[in-house]
Amino acid sequence: MDEDHSDGGFLDTGKADRSVWLMKCPVVVAKSWKSQAASSDSQPVAKVVLSLDLLESDGPSSPQFTMEMAGPETGRIPKIFSLNMFKDFVPMCVFSETSQGKVAMEGKVEHKFDMKPHEENLEEYGRLCRERTNKSMIKNRQIQVIDNDRGVHMRPMPGMVGLISSNPKKTTPVKQSDMKRTRRDRGELEDIMFKLFERQPNWALKQLVQETDQPAQFLKEILNELCVYNKRGTNQGTYELKPEYRKSAEDTGAE
Repeated sequence: MDEDHSDGGFLDTGKADRSVWLMKCPVVVAKSWKSQAASSDSQPVAKVVLSLDLLESDGPSSPQFTMEMAGPETGRIPKIFSLNMFKDFVPMCVFSETSQGKVAMEGKVEHKFDMKPHEENLEEYGRLCRERTNKSMIKNRQIQVIDNDRGVHMRPMPGMVGLISSNPKKTTPVKQSDMKRTRRDRGELEDIMFKLFERQPNWALKQLVQETDQPAQFLKEILNELCVYNKRGTNQGTYELKPEYRKSAEDTGAE
């Protein structure tokens, strides 16, 4: 069998044993880091702090991770975030590809984290979410002036008279459920969801589809991350915010 000796035919495994941390972060943080990565001045974007209480009576406590934002591009983003570490996750590896098509293995994922606002910044983060939600609800409508105000382009042209039916069929209105819903930006939709759960604590999936006009499957992905599904009890069949997000919503709603 002939071997392809071009760069595109091989996988660089020189860094295969390197330990990599995988982290899910808010949209505002990702945008801030992306803008800093695009700048010519390469500076650290954040610092991870590991806290461990060695004076615990039952032995050393479990490690607590926090992330402190750095760099001039952070703007109004909260400066400190908590990192929730997951021990049970599917084994994963990280790969990269250059513009020339060279593929390399960058390492194996050793730890997986979810990034969430630190308790010191709940009020600031809640204010930022409300501003983004209000901004996303503003509809930008435009009025366009038609240069040809005589309606020439609206009148039937010669040869088109026979194509226009004298008894046009009535068009059947398209049901809302049959219309293809367009997905919003994920961060924007999360802000809207927090706003809805400030209005009432429990929502059924059908109600949220009507309120947000989003695909049900896409909503389920967001709800599985932010909410708990009630399988029994008085609120059976509804979603409610997880405790950590509910605390943030209550603090911001009390302002």
